[in-house]
Amino acid sequence: MSGPSYVIGVDVGGTFTDVFILDETTGEVVITKIPSTRGDQSKGFVEGIGRKVDDFSAISTVVHGTTVGTNALLERKGARTGIITTEGFRDVLEMRRRDRPTTWGLKGAFTPVVERPDRVEVSERVLADGSVLQVVDEEQVKAQAKALADAGCEAVCVFFINGYANNDNERRAVEAVRSVWPNAYVTAATEILPEIREFERLSTATLNAYLQPVVSSYLDRLEKGLAAEGFAGDILIVQSNGGVMSVETAKEYPVRTALSGPAAGVIAATAIAKAAGFDNIITCDMGGTSFDVSLIAAGEAALAAQTSIEFGMVVRTPMIEITTIGAGGGSIASVDKSGLLQVGPESAGSDPGPVCYGLGNDRPTVTDANVVLGRINPDRPIGGKLARLDIDASRKAIETHIARPLGLGIEEAAEAILKLANAKMAGAIRLVSIEKGHDPAKFSAMPFGGGGSLHTGALIKEVGLSSALVPRFPGVTSALGCVVADMRHDKVQTVNRTLDEIDAEALGREMKAVADETETLLRSAGIAFSAIDRVYEFDMLYVGQTHTVSVALDMPAGGLTREAIRDAFEAAYREAYGRLLDGIPMRVMNYRIAVIGRRPQLDMGVFAPVDGKPAQACRIGTRQVYVDGAFHEAGVYERLQLEVGATIEGPALLEQADTTIFVDPGLVATVDPFGNLVIKAE
Repeated sequence: MSGPSYVIGVDVGGTFTDVFILDETTGEVVITKIPSTRGDQSKGFVEGIGRKVDDFSAISTVVHGTTVGTNALLERKGARTGIITTEGFRDVLEMRRRDRPTTWGLKGAFTPVVERPDRVEVSERVLADGSVLQVVDEEQVKAQAKALADAGCEAVCVFFINGYANNDNERRAVEAVRSVWPNAYVTAATEILPEIREFERLSTATLNAYLQPVVSSYLDRLEKGLAAEGFAGDILIVQSNGGVMSVETAKEYPVRTALSGPAAGVIAATAIAKAAGFDNIITCDMGGTSFDVSLIAAGEAALAAQTSIEFGMVVRTPMIEITTIGAGGGSIASVDKSGLLQVGPESAGSDPGPVCYGLGNDRPTVTDANVVLGRINPDRPIGGKLARLDIDASRKAIETHIARPLGLGIEEAAEAILKLANAKMAGAIRLVSIEKGHDPAKFSAMPFGGGGSLHTGALIKEVGLSSALVPRFPGVTSALGCVVADMRHDKVQTVNRTLDEIDAEALGREMKAVADETETLLRSAGIAFSAIDRVYEFDMLYVGQTHTVSVALDMPAGGLTREAIRDAFEAAYREAYGRLLDGIPMRVMNYRIAVIGRRPQLDMGVFAPVDGKPAQACRIGTRQVYVDGAFHEAGVYERLQLEVGATIEGPALLEQADTTIFVDPGLVATVDPFGNLVIKAE
């Protein structure tokens, strides 16, 4: 094969590394899953590609959804970081919003990622209107930076109060720090988030600094590992907002990767659902460690301006709204001191993995329950690490840790594990649907990840979803999302003026200049785009209010006007609340700009079954499956050999290399023209 022809998406999860390979010349798709390599995920990354690609020089682009940043935050394994801040504000990070870990609890501990000795102050002051009351002392800044470096800090964040209104002091301080700091890990808060509200700005900037050494060193190893195999193409990293960015940008702004892997799955789900004609989807990504849920309404994934990775760890950058719970295939089941069954959040991960892996774990997991109940074929484990799963070990673990303490039979105990896991997953689905005003009956589930398709029927019944749409390759959907994601960069700037105070024409010119600068950054990645779109938005409210309304605006060709801003705000406010507040002045808090480079879209027709067969011809046997307290004989089918229109009634098991799909009794699965399975009530 001459010349680059492969585009590869790689999603690294807590248990498996998923690889999706598209041959742009032939349109052929190849997938593989291998266990993630703890300690250095880049090794499994390169190994996964090497299983299917002999010539790395034939790869034009590698797109990566990573959990390195996510894991570093959750496990508190970022770099030791220092903060240089305005005198009197060293405790902003610890004070937060004076919230508590448990809202109604009387106690609760919180430890910020930067301890107090590493938070130092300097003399400077900028007022809220941007005027400089006290110019920063650069020599004092250098002395504090040297002290932090000598104390062992690897990264530093410079955060000055009201820097969003005028960053001159902060910019000068950053230059002073960089002149004495021993590495490149220096973060300026206003470069990360030039937006009002000091805690959110400091938290986001501090976490960026906290992640820089970890994410940068990982990406350096990844680049070297790929180069050693002969790769000379482009590497792109998926952002939490569902777009992609260059490796260089990811090293500078690693906080944007906080939900990189899960975001890729939502992007793929959006593309798959659109091609299949489904406007409303709830994604259900079940991997080895977690269960991630997101809602897609009217073909659009929901974006949030801010999220909390865990209590007190706030990241304020645009990201896809994703709810995560500890209910993956590796989630460990146990009986607590009060005699109640628990599932998760602790996970066996990929090493040692579920008991059936035979790698040293003796505590039962959700995967072990699925094996015992006949839903997973022990002779066809996914991931390629094992030849066979040890079902006897799974039975023994469930008997010892769950069945005996609860006075249940082994199958009853295994089904109890699944019912509890399903209940937790159903709760997450209700959280993103019912609690946001959406009727689940108008939505279809899209299960993916290695384990999502085993729980589809239970979630349809428990939540009242209309149906399920199972992708052609559920186990590598997030890796597919890497391939189809567009490149995107977001900018935000605080305005904080009433509409009557704003020079709309000047503001429009400023926004266009920021968009031009962002587009230049986008084009610097050297990626070919089919189109480049710009999205302009305001955060607005009535004077006296606290919460803003997101106001989308088409930039008028003749320049921005107050009337255009007013009309857009009133339309957005009326849609959100049903009425306007006449006579109260309007305030523009921030403007937001997104510049999106549209990458050539993958034709979902590549997943259409070729030379498919009727259902009966794909039946390879039967297996006893335990459902609702009794064994049922379920037909077993080779899923990828089914023709378009093939229909299979439950109970049935559809097997493929990256997952197993369980069709519950009373449900019917039909193959659509794109190779997806549509599952609904009989």
